[in-house]
Amino acid sequence: MTWAPSLTQLSLDPPCRGELTLSPGPPKLTPTLDPTRQIELILSTSPAELTLDPACQLAELTPGSACHPEMILSPGSTELTLDPAHQPEETPAPNLAELTLEPVHCRPELLDACADLINEQWPRSRASRLHSLGQSSDAFPLCLMLLSPQPTPEAAPIVVGHARLSRVLDRPQSLLVETVVVARALRGRGFGRRLMEGLEVFAQARGFRRLHLTTHDQLQFYAHLGYQLGEPVQGLVFTSRRLPATLLKAFPRAPSSRPPSKASSLTAQTAPRAFKGPSLPPPPPLPEPLTTSPSPPAGPPPQSLLETQYQDLRGCPIFWMEKDI
Repeated sequence: MTWAPSLTQLSLDPPCRGELTLSPGPPKLTPTLDPTRQIELILSTSPAELTLDPACQLAELTPGSACHPEMILSPGSTELTLDPAHQPEETPAPNLAELTLEPVHCRPELLDACADLINEQWPRSRASRLHSLGQSSDAFPLCLMLLSPQPTPEAAPIVVGHARLSRVLDRPQSLLVETVVVARALRGRGFGRRLMEGLEVFAQARGFRRLHLTTHDQLQFYAHLGYQLGEPVQGLVFTSRRLPATLLKAFPRAPSSRPPSKASSLTAQTAPRAFKGPSLPPPPPLPEPLTTSPSPPAGPPPQSLLETQYQDLRGCPIFWMEKDI
């Protein structure tokens, strides 16, 4: 460090243990510091005054009127302290007790935010996602959003979670729960449980008594909420009062075997008779099997919390679960 003699004033406190050595020519300051003490120097290119604190804790250079960028040097470990006013503040997590559950079609201004939340977990065309959310209605399927309270009166709520409810074929008191998702930054804090408990109350208030869902890897989560392994069900993509229930039931059913038509029976009756000749001896009886294999059990294949026989459209193992509410 170098100062002009006319611009530098040095004041030392007797208890200070720092040593200063001045060499001929332009004054140079060479401090020899006590290892037990830390002295910090604030350097500025403007005319300055050097003042040592009596406690020998800090050596400051007071800048003049024309202040330039400053540097802080310390003989010990370097430490950076940010101004509290400029430190980034963490966004507090929403309060679970203040969360609300609202249908998407009742809050159209939140469609974009809800689509972004779902696409974060399952990427999909934005237009396709918005179209799917736009089908939500009180007649089902219905999309529910878990919302945090508004931070300020003029700000929109934050979409914390989402779930979709659909009617179940041949089960008027059941709903199929799909597309359950919670914001990635808020997972593991109880928001998933709050979402599932809220939609159970929502379904109960509308007369439903059972919920069905599928999962790939969240069996323990749903088991803790009271869900048990169940059988597959088929959700209705749309419902309308203009379509009779019998017509809706006919779409997903597999074609059943029909009785032979009248035309086929007439053909069988008018078939030409075989030529009468000497009768042939009957064939010998077939040998009986040595062992009788048990018949396969009727009904759907079994599943457990560790293994399932069901698969989704992509061939991945999937678990069906249900819960009475």
